[in-house]
Amino acid sequence: MATIKDIAKKAGVSIATVSRVLNYDTTLSVSDETKKRIFEAAEELNYKKKSGVRKSEFGKIALIQWYTEKEELEDLYYMSIRLGVENRCRHHGIQLVKYFYDSLEELKEEEIQGLIAIGKYSRKQAEELFALSRNLVFVDFSPDEDQYDSVVTDLDRAAVKVLHYFLEKGHKQIGYIGGREEFKDQTSMIEDPRERAFKRYLTEKGLWNNAFMYVGTFSVDQGYSLMKKAIQDHGDNLPTAFLAGNDPLAIGALRALLEEQIPVPERVNIIGINDISVSKYVFPSLSTVKVHTELMGETAVDTLLERIEGRKIVKKINIATELMIRNSSF
Repeated sequence: MATIKDIAKKAGVSIATVSRVLNYDTTLSVSDETKKRIFEAAEELNYKKKSGVRKSEFGKIALIQWYTEKEELEDLYYMSIRLGVENRCRHHGIQLVKYFYDSLEELKEEEIQGLIAIGKYSRKQAEELFALSRNLVFVDFSPDEDQYDSVVTDLDRAAVKVLHYFLEKGHKQIGYIGGREEFKDQTSMIEDPRERAFKRYLTEKGLWNNAFMYVGTFSVDQGYSLMKKAIQDHGDNLPTAFLAGNDPLAIGALRALLEEQIPVPERVNIIGINDISVSKYVFPSLSTVKVHTELMGETAVDTLLERIEGRKIVKKINIATELMIRNSSF
């Protein structure tokens, strides 16, 4: 594992700055550009490099991101997928151009052989992207598995892994800190598989309690404020374990618990989902479900190249996850 010193050297900043950024210290005044350098350094140092660069027979491909640069800094999940795409393209010697969804008009001027779309796109948006190129792969979402290639992770199954682990450890009161998202074209809210799995699994076990469920948006600040509300609502009856919908939410929840002097994991266990690079560096280090985001990005590139080479049958590829137990749970 890369150390904070390694990250500081690669990002060209002090060790203290890296430590405070990785722990989402709200009292630190630092530019988004500096944060981006630190987060990207952390991701890249944890990324398993592929040796060698092949001579490419392919032309230019485009990467479409649904997150803005600012949003990407709030949730490193998509940054990690993007870096996986970039590194795989570098490995194949492929030219990659990057656009945000709101810049599609500019993309129409590019001569591209295919598209990789990272994020959650409505059916209408998927049709717009398909009109730009028939060689199209979605990453992290499948708008229509019968029509478009996609690379996804089963977040329903990831949530169940955490809940099963909590039950094995004897927890009976389990809370949820989650988020909800909306398609960027505002056509509808996106059903979240983690929230759905949480309700279904605990209902089946006779342990469902709606009062233990807190949902906002997927950010550190929301994790902090939602956990603060849970502490205020339940006091000494606060659940002994919480599943957080992603790592930023979990990191914010950890900060709230520590601020209220509630011991983690002795009194409350926290497990997130994603295993973003900074999860190893927060205090206490975060237990989480590892989503192999860099592999998702790499697989998207390889899947797109198959499509460019003539594959006609649609593929939906599901990348497995694994539970990583660290110090925020026992």
